[in-house]
Amino acid sequence: MPQAMILAAGRGERMRPLTDRTPKCLLEAGGKPLIQWHVEALQAAGFADIAINHAWLGGQIESYLGDGSRFGVRIRYSSEGTALETAGGIAKALPLLEGECFVVVNGDIFTDFDFAALLPRAAMLASHAKNAHLVLVNNPAHNAKGDFSLEGKRVTFASSPPYTFSGIGVYKRSFFAYIVPGTRAALGPLLKQAISQGDISGCKYDGLWLDVGTPERLAQADQLARDRLS
Repeated sequence: MPQAMILAAGRGERMRPLTDRTPKCLLEAGGKPLIQWHVEALQAAGFADIAINHAWLGGQIESYLGDGSRFGVRIRYSSEGTALETAGGIAKALPLLEGECFVVVNGDIFTDFDFAALLPRAAMLASHAKNAHLVLVNNPAHNAKGDFSLEGKRVTFASSPPYTFSGIGVYKRSFFAYIVPGTRAALGPLLKQAISQGDISGCKYDGLWLDVGTPERLAQADQLARDRLS
C-alpha cells in the first residue's frame, strides 16, 4: 500500500493575521481543520501511513493530530524549522516514506477528490519509466493562465487548453534523489524539466477543488464544507 504525505510547512503570508498564531493547515472549514479533511479522506481511501512536514508553528499540528491513532492512521512528522519549499520538504521526509511511490497533497486545498483513484496510478508508476503523475483541475480565477496541459495522459506545455496543478500527485522517490536532504528546493523546476522530457503523466479532475490561499477563499471553503456536512 503506497504511503501519503501532506505538505504543511507553508507560512501562509496571504492568510495573515489568521496565520500569525495558527498554522494555515489548522484553519477551519466546516468546523474542522483543513488538514483533518485530508487525513480522513486518505484514511477512507486506504492510506494507513501518512507523513506530514511542518515548519511554522508545527508543534500545533503535532499536538492536534498526534500519532494519528484517533483517525485510524499512523502519522509521522518531518520538522523543518525553516520551510524547505515543496521539493526540499519531500526530500527531507523520504526516510518516513517507504516503497518506490507515494501520494502527496497540499495541506491548504479543499477538495472531495477520492485518493483511492491514485492507487492504480501508483502501481503503474512503480513499473513505468515516468517519474510522477499529476492531478490537474480547471483554472481558478487567481490562476487563469493555468500551469500545464494534457495530451492524452501526458502532461505537456501545450498552450491549449491549459489546466492548473491541483497540488495532488504521485511521485517516485527517485525523482528527489538529487536533492540534498535539508536544503531548499522548489518543485516547479523539477516538474518542468521532467515534463520537457515526457516523464510526467496526468489526469484531469472535475470535482470540488479549492486552493485556500486567502481569507476570502477560506470563507468559501467553510461554506462548501458546511454544505457537504448538511
